[in-house]
Amino acid sequence: MLHSHLTTLNAVSLILKVFQEDGVDPQQMLAGSGIGPADLGHADARITTQQELQVCANAVARRADIGLELGRRMHVSCYGMLGYALLSSATLGDALRLALRFPALLGTVFQLRLVDDGQRIWLSASEHYDAPGLAAFNAEFCLGSLKVICDDLLGRPLPLLAARFEHPRPGYHALYAGAFACPQGFDAGDNAFAFERRWLDMPLPLADPITHKAMSERCRRLNLEFTGRQAWLGRIRQLLLQQLEAAPGLEGLARQMNCSSRTLRRHLQALGSSYQQLLDELRFERAKQLLAEDQMPIYRIAESLGFSETASFRHAFQRWSGVAPSHFRG
Repeated sequence: MLHSHLTTLNAVSLILKVFQEDGVDPQQMLAGSGIGPADLGHADARITTQQELQVCANAVARRADIGLELGRRMHVSCYGMLGYALLSSATLGDALRLALRFPALLGTVFQLRLVDDGQRIWLSASEHYDAPGLAAFNAEFCLGSLKVICDDLLGRPLPLLAARFEHPRPGYHALYAGAFACPQGFDAGDNAFAFERRWLDMPLPLADPITHKAMSERCRRLNLEFTGRQAWLGRIRQLLLQQLEAAPGLEGLARQMNCSSRTLRRHLQALGSSYQQLLDELRFERAKQLLAEDQMPIYRIAESLGFSETASFRHAFQRWSGVAPSHFRG
């Protein structure tokens, strides 16, 4: 499934920071994502989740357990306006319920829920079916960061009763104790951690009703803008996806969107994107799918993606992924 959701640069910036500390060139981590230095310089830049997942894949290729470390570093202050709204909430339960109202601002790829099983509360992350190769990473990063958010809000560690994960137990499972100091299970139906119900009513040390009301309203407005942009971008991507073999060009796409090419270009720039970047992203994703199926010859894949010459496709795929199509297929 192709991603059409937008997200912030928070996770990407954190990945770059972690690997820079190990001396890794940021460009290596951004390879194939279409994210450039100009994007990183804008505090309010938006990228697609597909772009984010490409950077995550680059990170996992270097360190399989990197999701655990990233989760521990993703503090509530990383979430901007939403972070302020959470910190100023009256109780932990109020803060978590607010976070679940704005998944776009939280930047999660999961469906998040608070589940009461009659004995304890589970903070559950489920229904994420894309990028199966990153299943463990996404679960570790998501639950790890949610645990850190709870700790930050309370001003002390939230004691966990249990944690469970959808993926099989990894070879580095001993490292889980650093993020989840509780019994852990794998091959579960969702990703979740549990705590005593009483913690939901725990007052937060930085609670402030006036600040909370103001920040919550700003989050509501930002979320409306954010989801509106997502719907608009999703329409563009769907149109391009249907025309990969004969892309319409910026002018043609603008006509299909019932706007001028200037307006379309301006909106894409506001999203930190461009016509060519979106087209390349869709071509890259589709190329990976076709190469993985191992049935269609490479020259036919090139034609189906709108390349007049196979060599042009090979060069483009090398630029996107860092490897030749034949090597990727192999």
